[in-house]
Amino acid sequence: MKLYENGAYLINGVELVEDTGDVAQAVAAKTGSAPDKEAAKKGTMAYGILTSHNISGNDKDLQIKFDKMTSHDITFVGIIQTARASGMEKFPLPYVLTNCHNSLCAVGGTINEDDHVFGLTAAQKYGGIYVPPHQAVIHQYAREMLAGCGKMILGSDSHTRYGALGTMAVGEGGGELAKQLCGRTYDIKMPQVVAIYMTGKPRKGVGPQDVAIAIIGAVFKNGYVKNKVMEFVGPGISNLSTDFRIGIDVMTTETTCLSSIWRTDENTKDWFETHKRPEEYKELNPAPVAYYDGVVEINLDEIKPMIAMPFHPSMAYTIDDVNANLKDVLHECEERAKISFGDKIKYSLQDKIVDGKLYTEQGLIAGCAGGGFENIMAAADILKGKFIGNDKFTLSVYPASTPIYMEIIKNGAAATLLETGAILKTAFCGPCFGAGDTPANNALSLRHATRNFPNREGSKVQNGQIASVALMDARSIAATAANKGFLTSAETYEGDFNQYKYFFDSTIYENRVYDSHGVAHPEVELVEGPNIKPWPAMTALTDDVMLKVVSEIHDPVTTTDELIPSGETSSYRSNPLGLAEFALSRKDPNYVPNAKEVQKVEHARQAGTSPLEDAGFKAAYETVMKQFPEVDPMKTAIGSTIYAVKPGDGSAREQAASCQKVLGGWANIAHEYATKRYRSNLINWGMMPFLYEGDDKELPFALGDYVFVPGVRKAIADKDEVIKAYAVKADGTMTEFDVKLGDLTDAERDIIMAGCLINYYRG
Repeated sequence: MKLYENGAYLINGVELVEDTGDVAQAVAAKTGSAPDKEAAKKGTMAYGILTSHNISGNDKDLQIKFDKMTSHDITFVGIIQTARASGMEKFPLPYVLTNCHNSLCAVGGTINEDDHVFGLTAAQKYGGIYVPPHQAVIHQYAREMLAGCGKMILGSDSHTRYGALGTMAVGEGGGELAKQLCGRTYDIKMPQVVAIYMTGKPRKGVGPQDVAIAIIGAVFKNGYVKNKVMEFVGPGISNLSTDFRIGIDVMTTETTCLSSIWRTDENTKDWFETHKRPEEYKELNPAPVAYYDGVVEINLDEIKPMIAMPFHPSMAYTIDDVNANLKDVLHECEERAKISFGDKIKYSLQDKIVDGKLYTEQGLIAGCAGGGFENIMAAADILKGKFIGNDKFTLSVYPASTPIYMEIIKNGAAATLLETGAILKTAFCGPCFGAGDTPANNALSLRHATRNFPNREGSKVQNGQIASVALMDARSIAATAANKGFLTSAETYEGDFNQYKYFFDSTIYENRVYDSHGVAHPEVELVEGPNIKPWPAMTALTDDVMLKVVSEIHDPVTTTDELIPSGETSSYRSNPLGLAEFALSRKDPNYVPNAKEVQKVEHARQAGTSPLEDAGFKAAYETVMKQFPEVDPMKTAIGSTIYAVKPGDGSAREQAASCQKVLGGWANIAHEYATKRYRSNLINWGMMPFLYEGDDKELPFALGDYVFVPGVRKAIADKDEVIKAYAVKADGTMTEFDVKLGDLTDAERDIIMAGCLINYYRG
C-alpha cells in the first residue's frame, strides 16, 4: 500500500500521474493537451455529486440539501424533539426511523419500547418511514431500500456510508439532521478528494474487513484522509463484488474521512436489479482527466488476512504476524491500554497464550459490517462439517436484515451454522456498541463489526471489569471457530468458496414497515413515554464568559464512547438530563459532580444571586477584576469546560456534546478535533470548539482552574482569528493565552451566540 506525498491526475480511470511538479508533459502525452488542475478537480465523482446537491451558488462554500435521511432508536427521539422545538411541522424529505440499537428492550423498564412507539407515531404524524425492531440494522435497510447512484443521504450514525452503491452518505450528529428537517442546509467547504486506487484481486480467504483494516492502519494515525472524501477508483474494483465493496466502504468511517464514493459498474447494476430497484442505478466514473488531492494505492493481491488489535481499528496487524510474534504484539496492546486506563485496572492478554497459540473466548459476525450475505455464506463454507467445541469459545451470527436471514434459511446456510454450535440472532447493532453478547471479564472477543474501542464490548473499568475486542473478517473468524477458538487465518482453509446467488425478498418489509410515502397525518398524537423529555432551556452567550476546567484528558485521542458511554446507557438517550448523568463516567467519574457544582452557581446567577457568593468564583473574579474592573459577574455566563488533546473520534452521537451542554458546558479546549461531526455537535449545542496550539504538557490552566474569556461574543461576531483567554489560578495569578475557533460559517457563529441550535431557530 502506497500513500502519495502529492496529488495526482487520474487518466481514463486507470493511469496515475503524480503531481510532483512539472507533470504537464507527462499528462499531455497521455491526453493530448496540457493539464488544467482546477478543471481536473471538477472531474471527480465526488465533485459532481456534491455540486448537484449544492444550493449556495458557488462550489467553494457548499450548502447541501440531502435526498434522504435515516436515524436509529438512540438518536431519532432527540432529533425530532429538537426539530419540533425549532418549528418543524412535517418531514420535508424521506426520513427513515430504524430500531436496531435498543431493540432488546432489556434495560430501564419500558423506556426502550416507549422510544419505538414514539418513532412509529412520529413517522405517522410527520410523514416518515418506520422500521420495527429486529427487521434490519440501519445501514442495511438504507442499502436495500434507500441508496441510489448519484444520491446523497444524511444519517445520525457515524457509519452512514453507501459509497459502494454510488451514494455519497454522511454520518453526523442530530443537529445536522434537525437542520434538514427545518428546511436548512448542511454547510461545508468543498472537501478535498483522495483517490483510493485499487489494482489486483483479493487472494483466497481475504475478505472486505481485511482490506478495510489495512487501509485504516495506513491512514488513521497520519490523518491522510481526515474530513476528506475517499473516492474508490482503479481496475481492481472490477474484481470485487458489490457486497465486498460494501464491507470495505462501511469501515471508511474509521479513517475519519467525511464520506466515500465508488465507481459503479455492471456488478452494481446487478445488485440494484436483485434488490428490485433497477431505476436507482447509473454508471459513475471520474472524468477522463480527474485530479485528486492525494492517492492511496492498493494492490489487492498483497492484502493478507488482518486483525485490528485492542483498542482501535487502526491497530492493524496481519494474523500471521500476530501468531508469529504473540508475546510482543500482546505486550504492545497492554502498553497502549495503560494510556487509556492508567492504573485503574490491571490489564493483560498474556494468559491468552495457550500452547504457543492465541486463544479467544468469543466470535461475532454482526451488523452493518459483518452481517452481509456473502460474509455469512463464506463463514458457512469454512465451518461446514466442523464443531466449535464445548469450552469457553462461542460464536454468534447476526444477519444484517431479515431478508438476508430469510435467504440463509432458504438456502440451508442457517442449518449449516447451527450444526457447528453457532447461534443465529436477529438484526441488531448491540455487539458493536456494547449492548449485546458482552464477553466475560478478561475475555478476548473477535468481531466482524465496526469498532473495538474500550467500553464497546461492555467493560466498566470503574467496576474492575475489562474485556477486549479485536476486529477480523468473518472468514478468519470462521476459521478460528473451526479451530475451536485458536486464532486462525482464513488462508489456511483448503476447501472451496462456493458462489451463491442471492434472492432478495422484500415481502417482510412490505408487510411490516410503515411507509407514509411522504404524507403527514398531523392528527396523530405523539406517544411519549415517561422517559422522553424535552431539551432544557438554554441561555444565549453573554459578552464575556467565565469557565471552570472540570476535566483534563491527555490521551492522544478521546472517543465519543469515553465522552458518553454506549451500551446500556443508550436506554436513557431520550432523557437529556438523565443521560447526562453518565457523561465521561467511564473516563472521568468526577466530571459530572464537578460540572454540576459549576452549573449550580450559574443557575443561582440567573435567579439573581451573585457568583461572588461562591468562594471559588469570588476568588477568581477578584483576580480578573484587577485587570478587567468593568466586568459584571451578574452579566457574565458561567460554565464548565473540558480539556482534551483530540476529542471526538468515533460515533456521531450528538450526546457526546449535548450532555456537556445540559450540565452547563460552554466550551471544549483541544489541540484538534478528531472528527468534523463531533465539532459540529459542539457548535449545534452552542459550545465553543476552542483550539489551543501550545504544548500539551505545559498548559496555562489545569483541572480546577478558571478560564476567563472577555469579549468573546464580539470576537465571534467579528470573526476574530485569535481570541484572548486568561487562566485564573487559585494563587491569584492570571496567565494570558490564545485560543482559536477555526473556520465557522456565519450560521455557526450565530448558533453559538444564540446558545444552541434550538434558540437560533426560535429567533
